[in-house]
Formats: sequence, C-alpha cells, structure tokens
Amino acid sequence: MYFKLPELGEGVHEGELVVWKTKAGDTVKHDQILFEIMTDKATVEFPSPFDGKIIELLAKEGQIIKVGQEIINYDLFGAKAQSEQKHAVKIQEINTIQSAAVLPVSSPGSSGLSTGSARVLASPATRRLARESGVDLAKISGSGPHGRVLQEDIKKTLTPNVVGKEERVPWRGLRKKIAEKMRLSKDKAAHFTYVEEADVSELVKLRDQAKIVGKEKGIKVTYLPFIMKFMVDALKKFPILNSTLDEEKGELVYKHYYNIGLSIQTDEGLMAPVIKGVEHLGIFQLAKALEDLVERARKKQLKLEDFQGGTVTITNAGSIGGLFATPIINYPEVAILGFNKISKKPVVKNIHGHHGIVICDWTYFSISLDHRIVDGAVGAEFMKEFIHSVENPSVLLLE
Repeated sequence: MYFKLPELGEGVHEGELVVWKTKAGDTVKHDQILFEIMTDKATVEFPSPFDGKIIELLAKEGQIIKVGQEIINYDLFGAKAQSEQKHAVKIQEINTIQSAAVLPVSSPGSSGLSTGSARVLASPATRRLARESGVDLAKISGSGPHGRVLQEDIKKTLTPNVVGKEERVPWRGLRKKIAEKMRLSKDKAAHFTYVEEADVSELVKLRDQAKIVGKEKGIKVTYLPFIMKFMVDALKKFPILNSTLDEEKGELVYKHYYNIGLSIQTDEGLMAPVIKGVEHLGIFQLAKALEDLVERARKKQLKLEDFQGGTVTITNAGSIGGLFATPIINYPEVAILGFNKISKKPVVKNIHGHHGIVICDWTYFSISLDHRIVDGAVGAEFMKEFIHSVENPSVLLLE
C-alpha cells in the first residue's frame, strides 16, 4: 500500500521534505510521526494514519514533494502479517551482513552525499548535520568506535570552510522560505508605511494591574492582548484593512472576522502563526492563547492550522529596541502593524489650562499597507482611531 502526501492547506500544493522520522523496515503505530514537510507557511509533522510496517521510503530529504505524491510503501498489520514477516527477515539479513562489514544501513537521509559519504559509518543525525553544513563525510576522520563519524567531528571541520574572512553557509529550509515569502510580498503589494506616536502611560498602568491578576491565574499578561483588542475596534471602523485581494478573480475579500497573525522570532527564523477570533476573546483569554502560541512556536510544535486564516498581522520588536520599523506585509493580507519599544519621555502637555512638561510612557506604532488597496488617508484615519484607544484603554472596560 502507498501513503500519499495529504493536503497542505489552502493554496499550498507542495513542500520540502525536511527529515524522515522513520526508515524502511520500521514498525510504526497510528499517530507516530513519519516525517516533516516545510511549506512557505510552516514546518509540519505528519503522523501515521496506520499501524504497519514501512517497506520503502519513496522520497529523499530535501526533495520537493507534491500533494498526492506517493512517498511511503507500507504493509498493514493483520492480513499481510505473513508477507511482513518474510520482509522483516530479509531486512534483518541485510542488516546482519552490513553490520558484519561495519557499514551503516542506508537510508533516504543520506541524500545529497557522495557515494563515499554513504559508506561512512555515521548516525542519521550526524548525516543530517553534515548535509546541512555542506560537509562531505567521506573526507572526515571519525573519532568514534570503528571510525564512526560523530557530530563533534563535523563541528571541528567547519572552521576550514572559512575562506579568508568569508564563511559560506547553505541557504535552505525556513530561511529560504522566509526570503521567498518576503520577495513575493514586495513584488505584489505596493508598500507604504505610516508612523504615529502615542502616550501609553494609561496603558502601562492598566497592564501593570492586569499582570497582578494574571499572575494569580497563572497567566503572563503582555501588552499584546490590549493592542490586539484595539486593532479589532479600529478594523471594524475601517474594514478595508481587514481584507485580502483575490487577484485571480479580481475581487476584494472583506473579512468580517478578526484572526490576527503574530510575527514570532524563533531559532529557525521568523514565522507568523494566527490567533483566531480575537473579537470573541477577553484580555486574559488572549494572553493565555498568545503564551501558548509562542511556547509551541519555539518548541517547533505548531500545526498547519495555526498558520491558516489570518486577516491581518502584528509584529512586535519592542522587547529588542528600535524607534520604529517599516514591516513587510504578510501577503495576501493588506496591512501589518508594528508595535515598538515603550520608553520614558518628557512631553509638553496642557495641565489645567497651563502648559507643562510631564514624563510619559511613549511609543511609536508603524503600519505598512498595500497602497493598491488602502489609500494613505484611510491608513491615517485608522491609526488615529487606533491611537485614541491606545491612549484611553479604559474604553475596553466599557465594552
């Protein structure tokens, strides 16, 4: 029987096979992870839909796989037990012969290596590190038992890859997908960025109070739940910012639901999973959902559905620093809001009819918009509405 690559989501027809989690001859159980596929939206783990034995892997790591393509040949347990047993015996015989010759069992994980590399004694994890680092295993002297190449051996060889003051690193995986996504956005959308400043003193006070309550509930409360709620309020008044352009059909699609994507920096690169139904969630519910999303993103536990259905995106670089930025739109969305650092600033204000200097908590918000869809004046009016809520956060209590 053959396992075919399932649907990867709306508009996604192929993906890169990142790594196999199984090999020929393995017995697998239902829901056991078989492999990882990377699309331009996410890296997704695929669980086994069957209990059975892997006969043959029909694709190599690094290969582009299309939806519906056969990638695993397998036998089910039960009616085919006898044939499985014969196959298992054959595999065992092959393994025995190779072990006697001090050779590793070949696997699809050795794709991209030279013939000499395939004969080198090394674990699948070591082979993957060598492949990602552009290192030829055949040229490495292994320090492990029987000359086995260890990961430490590969790391020691990386220094010679530096030519003069330059170092070449393979450009692939998530980093490459991010680049493709960014290039698509810049090619399609007519970007412009609008920046506005805000006095967030009252928001800082409200968040400090919410932190105390959140701590009692075991929830970490950041500024983002408040910002997201303010975004929803403003988007309801300016719905064109919560739309997408269907270029094939020539239609502008207004979304009357608010699924906000959050740009998250991980060790592997930038990704933008989505919090769905923000309009229906309270501050603490949002805070909990955000905490869960960030945690799963950094542990590589996000699923494909976590990246689907976004209507608008927010990026938050405030914890790192910077005055403001010009974020790139998460195409085909038409808007992305940038939330920047909060700092103390002396501000001239009218206090009881007299001007005076007051120390305020101050920040800047930047919003990048697709000028094909959103006029500059509309973007400015949206920001005016949004900033009013930010500076008067008590409006949340009146909802």
